[in-house]
Amino acid sequence: MIPAPFDYVRAGSVDEAVSLLGRHGEDAKLLAGGHSLLPLMKLRVAAPAVLIDVGRLAELRYVRDAGDQVAIGAMTRHRDLETSELLGREVPLLRHAAAQVGDPQVRHRGTLGGSLAHADPAADLPAVILALDGTMVAQGPGGRRTIPASEFFRSIFESALAPDEVLTEVRVPKVPGQRWAFSKFNQRAQDWAIVGVAAQRRDGDVGVALVHMGQTPLRAAETEAAVRQGAGPADASALADRGTDPPGDLSASPEYRRHLARVLVRRALERL
Repeated sequence: MIPAPFDYVRAGSVDEAVSLLGRHGEDAKLLAGGHSLLPLMKLRVAAPAVLIDVGRLAELRYVRDAGDQVAIGAMTRHRDLETSELLGREVPLLRHAAAQVGDPQVRHRGTLGGSLAHADPAADLPAVILALDGTMVAQGPGGRRTIPASEFFRSIFESALAPDEVLTEVRVPKVPGQRWAFSKFNQRAQDWAIVGVAAQRRDGDVGVALVHMGQTPLRAAETEAAVRQGAGPADASALADRGTDPPGDLSASPEYRRHLARVLVRRALERL
């Protein structure tokens, strides 16, 4: 439970963080809230030679109205999302899901950007941003670029961010007055989800994303297509595990996860 030796440096700005990443390359990792990275370092699953601390970059901590979207700084903590009146009005699914992450200690330190960049398929918020059709904004030596959530998650703990890029902002479309649902099944209240579901209705269409059903958060694409074609919750949810590759572990077998996905998606669709 002792990390491998590493150097530590604190970035004073996004530009400095990008410069430091460029200097140290793939040997460096960004440190935000630390609730995902540090446990991996203690287990020596991750062993970065350099930690670049961006935890005090206040410029990346905000929730702002951006026209037909809500813009959220990558360093915005889960607690800030949980208490945001703007999200409560315009994107209540994200506000609700943020309140379900871990416990109060985790929510007061963990950040939205850290959760997304960590790209853990068992985490709640990546699936929520996927269901919302969110967009990530990354800054690197060549400037800023946007990455749709559908293209952001590459594999377990692997995102589309380049080694010298910093995730700076997350943008989610406003969905005021639309129905939504979020649920997860776990053994204990603060455990990682065995399976989770985030669903959002948008002007007659629906987005459904799954937690812990593959190497990345996944859209239940066949369920979404069935809903668009007029299928009811029972028929559409029966397709929820199509195209997934759920893991087997001490908590659940792949077959059990498939069953849970169908059950939770049906409940979500019935609520929508």
